[in-house]
Amino acid sequence: MSSPVTFSSPGTPAASTYGSTPPDKLMHASLIVMEPPASATTGEPGAQIDEIKFQFNPKELSLTKTAKWKRSDQRNAKKSAPPEFTGSDPAKLQLEMFLDGTEKMDDSVVKTVEKLFQCCVPTAKSNSNTKSSPPWVKFVWGGMHSFPGAITTVTAKYTLFSSSGTPIRALCTLTLEEISGTTPARTPPPGRWPAGTYTPPRLATRSPRSPTRRTGTPSSGVTWPRPTTSTTRWRCGRAPGCSSPRLRT
Repeated sequence: MSSPVTFSSPGTPAASTYGSTPPDKLMHASLIVMEPPASATTGEPGAQIDEIKFQFNPKELSLTKTAKWKRSDQRNAKKSAPPEFTGSDPAKLQLEMFLDGTEKMDDSVVKTVEKLFQCCVPTAKSNSNTKSSPPWVKFVWGGMHSFPGAITTVTAKYTLFSSSGTPIRALCTLTLEEISGTTPARTPPPGRWPAGTYTPPRLATRSPRSPTRRTGTPSSGVTWPRPTTSTTRWRCGRAPGCSSPRLRT
């Protein structure tokens, strides 16, 4: 079986493992925030930076995956042209996070919202690399893990305030987009060579001239021959009908 496109989960345990009652511990969802790789777009994410826990588990999850097809125009055809698959768009996960701070009446709601917005700006470590990037995020709920992605949209709506004006209740809408895609292999032209077996030809290199012994010099004296360059001057005798130029020394 191929790897999952959106979520990976070990599955729900059978009812016989815990009888007729649900487990004692309620599993809360969370967002795992990780350092982006050095390339910023491909590779494995770095170390975990933070974990944003859901105060209340989301009531619904919305997943979107789009395949792109291309059809050429056929003006005289009665039916549409056969489609050609051109690729897949990244998977998207949309969810809501409800935050409530009426029990303590503190600024915990504001701090959590700030953490969500921090996921849309580059990390301090990535700014020192060649490519800066916001952190990678993964949605985790119990044994279910989403694809590694980036938060592309954060919308926070404050719905309740304390007497001092501090927001104590908020509804946040998040969009998580898949970012860890695979790099497709380069496909050679049909009939040329099998994929992955082509090796560019080496350019021929000219070996240096072997040293020659100039006539009339000692046996131990080895020199290079006089080069012939574009600056060498040629002259021709002034006699009429001269067709053999002589090298001017």
